[in-house]
Order: sequence, then C-alpha cells, then structure tokens
Amino acid sequence: MSFEGKVVLITGASSGIGADAARHLAKLGAQVSIVGRNKERLSQVADEIEESGAIAPLAIAEDVTKNAQQIVDETIEHFGQLNVLVNIAGIAVMDDTYTLKTAELNRIFDTNVTSVITMTQLCVPHLEKTKGNIVNVSSICGSKSIPNFTSFCMSKAALDSFTKSAALDLSSKGIRVNSVNPAMIRTSILETMDYTAEQAKHLYDEEGKRYLIGRVGEVADTSAAIAFLADDNTASFLTGVLLPVDGGISTGLLHKY
Repeated sequence: MSFEGKVVLITGASSGIGADAARHLAKLGAQVSIVGRNKERLSQVADEIEESGAIAPLAIAEDVTKNAQQIVDETIEHFGQLNVLVNIAGIAVMDDTYTLKTAELNRIFDTNVTSVITMTQLCVPHLEKTKGNIVNVSSICGSKSIPNFTSFCMSKAALDSFTKSAALDLSSKGIRVNSVNPAMIRTSILETMDYTAEQAKHLYDEEGKRYLIGRVGEVADTSAAIAFLADDNTASFLTGVLLPVDGGISTGLLHKY
C-alpha cells in the first residue's frame, strides 16, 4: 500500500484518531495537510511526522466549522492538488432524551455533520480532477444507539446517511465515498469530558471485556481502515461502505452497555 504522490487532507488531526491517521498515511508516502483547532498539539503532530522521515506536512490550525474555504485553499495552494479528503473532526457530549439541549445538539451537528458536508462540497472540484476519494470517520453509534450519548448518536446516523448519499451523487464524477465506523477507541476524548486518566483507563479496560476481540480499539486500528478505504488499489470497488471497526461488538453485544 502506497500513497506516494498523493495529497491527503485530514481534519481533526491534532489528536486521537486524526493524529494517528496523519502519521500513518504520511509513513505510507502521502503528502498530508493536517487540520485542527489546537495549534500546539497540531504542531507536535507535524513535528512527529517530519521527524519520522516522511514528507513535511502542511499544518493548518483552523476551525473546520468556520474556515473550511481557507483550509481547502491553503491545501491546494501548497500542494497543487488533492487526492483524498478524510473527515475526522468530531465532538461528543453526554446527554439523553431528557437532558438534550438544542444549542448543544446544533453544536454537535455543526462539527460532526455540517462541516463534513461543507468540506465535501469544497473539495469535490479538486477530487474530480484526480479521481480521488473521501473517507468519513463515523461510529457504530450511527446504527446502534447507546445510553447517554443521544446527540452524538443522532449526528453519526446523519453522517452515515450523508456518506451513502454522497457516494451515489459523486459516482458520476469518479469519486468514491466511504466511512470508517469505529466502536470505542482508546483516545484522550474521555479526558476532555472530565474523566480522570485513571477513570478513563478503567472504563476502557472494563469495556474491552465486552468485545469479541477482548479489548477496545486502538487508533492504529482506525488508521489501518482509513488507509485501506483511501487506497485505490485495495478499495477501488468500494463506495458507499460503512466499515465497522468494532472488535465484534456490533454482532449483538451492545445490549450489555
């Protein structure tokens, strides 16, 4: 698998799944444009990529919900083309039917859904030229609701629907559109939701016992799936696919949550 000569634009690349995907694709030869709101963490990811011997990335410290046009313009100006768009930027809050607040719902949809639509629309003219493709990062929560994450689940269900619609609509332009749908992945997201490091580790360890594989996912698992779907050699016949990366949890074990 090689991405030599390919330009990949990755949102949500300052941490977690996005950061690892950026490092992984860069190691495979991609020229990566990495986007994130946290300038310090994004710079760290960029340094790690360059220190690994990969091509120096373009780091764009911007909010994808506010400056999508600038992000795309900077990427094209710097690299001259675009082959793959990877939409990873996303947020989550804990809520349910009783506590869900419209303002928070709008904020989540703005990041998890609307920004993906906007980035897709802006990138289509460039992807059409290269016969490129799009990989969205959704969640198994798009099809399997879990307690206390109502807004998040709703947003991922919408993203899954958009992935399928975009695959249908963009097929005539030679653009494939797929999605990676992970289950619980070990990242720092729980700590941003006020979990301590110890609490987060305990949750990951305990939840891992519910998975057929015997553990929760790691960012390397999602990176491998993203690269697989983005590679024209391995996935040339795949579009409109929602690929579960879930350790077998969606086979029927979700009722144990």
